Amino acid sequence: MSSIAANEIKKKGVSAFPEALRENGEALITVRGKGRYVIMTLEKYGAIREIELTRAVQEAQADYRAGRITDRTIDDHMRRIDDEV
Repeated sequence: MSSIAANEIKKKGVSAFPEALRENGEALITVRGKGRYVIMTLEKYGAIREIELTRAVQEAQADYRAGRITDRTIDDHMRRIDDEV
């Protein structure tokens, strides 16, 4: 991952980003020589979000198959909450 110093961003503004992002669509922003932030292209962010959402759906489906989630109506759900309180 490429990196870009915060001071360079102060000097060049966002025009410093394209070169830093060219390698793989993400870059580390360093502050006083230490990594602090990561920037990425919108395409890279979208790909990461898609992976996260796919994983969340897979986990929910696994929970459903394992019986940790049940189909209920809102009224059933509210009655169960009332009964537990």
